[in-house]
Amino acid sequence: MPSESTPAPDEQSVDSEAPGEAAADGDRDHDAEDAEPDGGRETELQAHTIRLELVDEPGQLLAALEPIADNGANLLSIFHERGSLTPRGRIPVEVDIECPPARFEPILEDLRERGVNVIQADAEEYGDEVTLILVGHLVDTDLSDTLKSIQDRSGASVADIDLSAPAGAGSKAHSSARLRLRARAGEIADVVETVREVADEKGFDVIAPLEGRP
Repeated sequence: MPSESTPAPDEQSVDSEAPGEAAADGDRDHDAEDAEPDGGRETELQAHTIRLELVDEPGQLLAALEPIADNGANLLSIFHERGSLTPRGRIPVEVDIECPPARFEPILEDLRERGVNVIQADAEEYGDEVTLILVGHLVDTDLSDTLKSIQDRSGASVADIDLSAPAGAGSKAHSSARLRLRARAGEIADVVETVREVADEKGFDVIAPLEGRP
């Protein structure tokens, strides 16, 4: 009986392994390409300088550094100007950090949410200010939530607030709050518009702006 032609064992091993080896090499090359950006994680880090304004009380500096650590940034240096005060009687602190670009804005947002006043981020100063009066059921509509909404939606920082609610919560009488906001240069008009939108949603009035601001 004529014999069928079959590959030699060594030929089978070469033919069957070669594609696998090629695939493995291809996978390694592909993995290397994918890993290269992540492998260069340190090169992705960018240095940033944040200037803060802190109340001169124990624990304030540590509290201001927590959002930086929580968001995965590296602390490079701290310049604590304890001998000088801002016009509001607070201590200016300059913090140098490094982090991936996408984490910088969340760090600033986290700082503001925790009540830390950011007065400058890199070259971008939060030097413009506007003062507004909010009138309505501020306590019953959750003033903390109102302030958070204003900060989150406008990017402004609450520099100061003076609440007057003599009747307390649950009263039909209106309360009022004098609100001072700090924003990026040129963004005051947008901030005021955002405050009006939040106030409209909450059902209270805005008297704005004061001190000749637009």
